[in-house]
Amino acid sequence: MSRSPRTAEQAAYDAYLAECPARQLLCRISDKWVSLTVNALADGPRRYGDLSRTLVGVSQKMLTQTLRNLERDGFLTRTVTPTVPVRVDYALTPLGERLLPLMRAIKGWAEENIGEVLAARAAYDDAQALESGR
Repeated sequence: MSRSPRTAEQAAYDAYLAECPARQLLCRISDKWVSLTVNALADGPRRYGDLSRTLVGVSQKMLTQTLRNLERDGFLTRTVTPTVPVRVDYALTPLGERLLPLMRAIKGWAEENIGEVLAARAAYDDAQALESGR
């Protein structure tokens, strides 16, 4: 049984290889600002200022770069409405909507498990302090 060209092409992807496009995509979507931006757009289109207020701590440069990268990769659309002042809205595309459940799950997991992670960090740091004190 022969594979279709698309299936053969997909089988050639190996994210463990530095030059693999899937690895590049994995690096993109694993960025914290990407995850938070996708989650912030879950309820529908948002303006730049809304996103900036929601994503506390993101710089203007980083938010702009993140939005451009997400648009380039096909995860969101940028819609300009010629008003005074110009209105720009960002919304998830169907591809972005398919990514959303994964980003929600990661965000939820982090929020649910941070206590355990903080306890593990404290125990590790205490053990390291004891070792270095010997």
